[in-house]
This record gives sequence, structure tokens and C-alpha cells, in this order.
Amino acid sequence: MQTNNPIGVFDSGVGGTSILKEIIHALPAENTIYLADIKNAPYGERTSEEILQLAIKNTARLIDYGSKLIVVACNTATTNAIDTLRNTYDIPFIGIEPAIKPAALASRTKSIGILATKGTLSSALFARTSSLYTSKLNVIEVIGRGLVELIEGGELKSDRLFELLASYLKPMIAQNIDHLVLGCSHYPYLIPIIEEILPKNVTIIDSGQAVALQTKRILDKNNLLNQIQVEGEHKLYSNASIEVLTKLTSETIKNKKISYLDF
Repeated sequence: MQTNNPIGVFDSGVGGTSILKEIIHALPAENTIYLADIKNAPYGERTSEEILQLAIKNTARLIDYGSKLIVVACNTATTNAIDTLRNTYDIPFIGIEPAIKPAALASRTKSIGILATKGTLSSALFARTSSLYTSKLNVIEVIGRGLVELIEGGELKSDRLFELLASYLKPMIAQNIDHLVLGCSHYPYLIPIIEEILPKNVTIIDSGQAVALQTKRILDKNNLLNQIQVEGEHKLYSNASIEVLTKLTSETIKNKKISYLDF
């Protein structure tokens, strides 16, 4: 494996670009390939078997593209498929799951909210993680139905999105949460609106920076860090319209060598 081979990243659409942005920031010399499986989004309402097959399909494609490490930038795919992927393929995988631990440890009110997809909240991995850290907490789990579809449709500032988010967050506010865990890689794009709705004392936690730092650690551990110290190149693939993908990344991943392609 060549050290200048790309880091592969996939998600059920555009949401994983919130993770990609952090990886590019933490590892500016690394090349990346991103697969936006927009055609099959959202994964959160699919069965575990469907999610697993989609994850395998995306992984195989990223390996064909020469990926040296794969980041599963999707909470639902991680919680339903990461164990199988690690047992099947001989390259490192980085997963993303709701950051329950830091929220649980930092909570003063002993009440935290988790906004995630149905696929994540119903998974065995989520249940195991939650049971480790939340036994003495009040945990309000809410399925964010419809949010991924609105983000994929480019509705980041619509009244419909605001009202839907408010309906999910108000029950959490009523139970005095002081931390909100975002359990979907799409949701960081909603933080400006979430901040309008939540009280100022509520801390919002997503996994982007932690995933980027873990990616760096695993590359270093496996002697896979790119030794060519020039700015990395980034190929973003979509199997549907690239309009939203282009818009989001042009605003968040600026002044980088980016190309947009179909797959």
C-alpha cells in the first residue's frame, strides 16, 4: 500500500462531508475520496441487512479506487456494519457513532438528549455504548425523521426544517438536558438552527473532530501517513445530483483541490 493512496470516506449522501471537512483540516497532506450514496439515502429507515449490503458495496468501490483506510462517515452504517467490514477487509476502518461518553461524563443536570436516526438508535452497538455510560442518566432519544431528506434537498434554512427541529428538541428542553448528542453525520449542518432553539447552557456534541484525530492516529500507527508533504487532492463522487454536494462543500471546504465525479 502506497502512503500517498487516498483516505476513503462514504456516507448515505452529503452528510459525511461534515466529517470529511474535519479530516482535511487535520490531515492537509492526505488525498481523499468521498462517496455520496445519495441514491440510497437515508440509511436510517432501512433494515440492518440493507444497510450492511450498502456498506459492503461502498467499501468495495473505495478499495477499487485504492483507499488505504476507510472512514464510515455514517452513524447508521457504523452501528450496523462496522464489525462485519473489519472482519471482511484487510485495511483499517474508522467508524462514527454518537458521542455518548463525553456527554454523559460532562452532564451536570444528569439529563442528555440524543438526536439520531432510527437505524442508529435501534442498533446493538448503540445499545452497548449507551448502557456503559448512561445507567444513572435521564436520556431522551429522539428519531430525527425527515431531517436527512431536507438536508439532502438543500433545505438548510427553511421554515419547515426549523419547525421540525423544534418539535424534536422541545421535549428534550422540557426535561432539562444540558448536552445534545448529534447522532447523524448530516446533523452538524443543522447546528446554527439548533443553537437558535436550544437554551444557551446546552452543549452540542458531534463526532467530527474526534473521528479526524482517530484517523490520524490509525494512519500513524500503521505507517500510512502520506510522506509527500503537499496539499492533498479530493475527489467527491455522487450517484445522483451533485448540486447539494457541491454547494455544501464549496462553503465548508474552501480553497482546496476538489473534483466532482459520478459513480
